[in-house]
Amino acid sequence: MPRSASWHVWRRVLFGLGHGLRAVMLCLVLAWGAAALHFELPGPPAVVIAVIIIWLLVGLAALLAPLGKRHHRRASSVPRVLFTLTLIVIVAWWQSLEPSNDRDWAPDVARQLSVERDGDRVTLHNVRDFEWQTPDTAMPRWETREYDLSQLDAVDMVVSYWMGPAIAHTLVSFGFDDGRHLTFSVEIRREKNEAFSISGGFFKQFELNLIAADENDILRLRSNVRGEDVYLYRVGLSPQARRELFLAYLDEAERLRQSPEFYNTLTSNCTTIVFDMVDRIVDGLPRDIRLILSGYLPEYVYAIGGLDTSHPLEFLRERGYIDPRARQIPYTAGSEAFSRAIRDGLPTADGEILHAPSP
Repeated sequence: MPRSASWHVWRRVLFGLGHGLRAVMLCLVLAWGAAALHFELPGPPAVVIAVIIIWLLVGLAALLAPLGKRHHRRASSVPRVLFTLTLIVIVAWWQSLEPSNDRDWAPDVARQLSVERDGDRVTLHNVRDFEWQTPDTAMPRWETREYDLSQLDAVDMVVSYWMGPAIAHTLVSFGFDDGRHLTFSVEIRREKNEAFSISGGFFKQFELNLIAADENDILRLRSNVRGEDVYLYRVGLSPQARRELFLAYLDEAERLRQSPEFYNTLTSNCTTIVFDMVDRIVDGLPRDIRLILSGYLPEYVYAIGGLDTSHPLEFLRERGYIDPRARQIPYTAGSEAFSRAIRDGLPTADGEILHAPSP
């Protein structure tokens, strides 16, 4: 084949690849814009759907424009210019969306944790202790509680599976010498009549919230009411690290009170935010895909020595499955019976086995 003919063939191939890549990128932009409009554009559903259709038609015209004949090139540039202008408007609108703490919130996330601190004594306002009857209904109860950080003696990681083995919600529970436990959970802050959506979490649909709650509320809700598979693991942290992590949660709560933030399914969720807090306390923590696929978080924490490695992980998982024990304990406000029961038989970070005291 002559050199000029070979170059002509390669030129056509590269030209085709360029158009193919352009088409793929344009389709991705179209999909992003349609999803952004679907989740965040205010107004009646019919209006939102109409705007999405117009956006898709403009994009489709821009996508097909290069297929026009040569003598129609000038006319074919019009759809591309229109698409570019429309994209600029959508991006500008998207960038203008700001998180807020002032919305009509769902009852279980209606309040934010606030903190007063005096040395080792901390006073927490708006600690949640709901009595759940169904996944959507509960007897609301918000409390003010005091804790002494010098009595902080344990940290437990709780992993609650609600959608397959790779997807779980991560909570951290702190135990005190007097037998009390307090659980922190990074969650979406839903508005009334709004439901969680993984895809919506990518598109500024929810704000971020930090809940401090009694285990009778936040763990019982998952194990007894929603029927999720809940596992509890004792984490090996030094007394100083336990204290610093507890205070990091309080700082995070105050930060969100002062500067609201959007939840993001990938980058600002129940696991990544906790990792960022622990990373400031424990040096050298490796980044890992299991921080995103949070259902595999116990494997990650076990691999870096955060759990009791004198036992196989499967043993810790078996002992840490709380649902059968949790379902035997009736709700009693202010009682630690639930917390004692779910830890019966749980291995500690140094290999010992916890046993609930006889009633």
